[in-house]
Amino acid sequence: MKKRWIGGFIMIALIGLLLAGCGTADQETGETEEAEGTGSQEETGTAEEAATDFEALTLDNYGREVTVTEKPTKVLTLGPNTTELFIALGLTDYVIGNSLKNHSRGPLPEYEEEYAKIPELTYGSATREAVTTSGADFIYGIDWEFGGEGLDVDELAGLGMTTYMNSATSLEEMYQEIRDIGKIFEIEEAAEAYVADQEARIAAVEETISGEEPVKVLVYDSGGDGVFTAGGTNFETLLIEYAGGRNVFDDITDQQWTTVSYEEVLARDPDVIVVHDYDSPSLEQKIEDIKNDPALSQLEAVQNERFVAITLESVLPGNRMAYTVETLAQGFYPNLFN
Repeated sequence: MKKRWIGGFIMIALIGLLLAGCGTADQETGETEEAEGTGSQEETGTAEEAATDFEALTLDNYGREVTVTEKPTKVLTLGPNTTELFIALGLTDYVIGNSLKNHSRGPLPEYEEEYAKIPELTYGSATREAVTTSGADFIYGIDWEFGGEGLDVDELAGLGMTTYMNSATSLEEMYQEIRDIGKIFEIEEAAEAYVADQEARIAAVEETISGEEPVKVLVYDSGGDGVFTAGGTNFETLLIEYAGGRNVFDDITDQQWTTVSYEEVLARDPDVIVVHDYDSPSLEQKIEDIKNDPALSQLEAVQNERFVAITLESVLPGNRMAYTVETLAQGFYPNLFN
């Protein structure tokens, strides 16, 4: 009897310990779950606060007031120059589509990997349907994509898409675009650093060519009934000047792009011909056409093969200002840079 009693007592004690252990485990689990729940609430609160921290901006976009009330998350970059600028500023992940790859020979080598991550909205100009169904909340596009037969800014605004146009005609205006993007995407320090780098590189070129006589430059975009070229208010004309050249048609100030006769080209006798490289016809074909043209072949610049090739996106307002000034200056004054 005594042994049975002792054995029963031990069994009861063991059961009690097991039950106590389960209760402790349940209590600890409950405390852990409660702690995790508290942490999730705190994280959610932080995210909500971050979303509401954005301070509304009102910007002057070439006489058009642009108001941004929230930091954009889905961006369309319309134009290879605008796409590459976003990459250069570290904003690739915001871009959900781009356009005008037909005006491009591809990104600069340092941007190739990031550029490949961005989906193509349209190969050529952005269509209304592609843009309005994209789900974008912000558009940064070159000005010729809008108005006329292009996109309607007011319609896009009605669909919740804020439009900021790329339309610079001076370095200061392009720097302002970069600074505005810095404000919109809260990367003001990066934007300012990028501007400073561009300024320093261009200043270095100006110092190298100081004292040199300006080179007379013809911009050759394409041929046909005449030469399709850049006028005086074109951004490319400005870059040519910083590189030590002078656009021979800089007196045409009512049009950024225009067609001039072959006779006018002969009369202005350029020293160098800047040839645009993009899509079709190829750069090689354009140079061959110039050499075989009855009028242009008379130019000393053609006979001496004074051609400077430049991709079209490089002469559009964007991130390549310093790169283009450097490239053109090397072509205008090879003796100073080689």
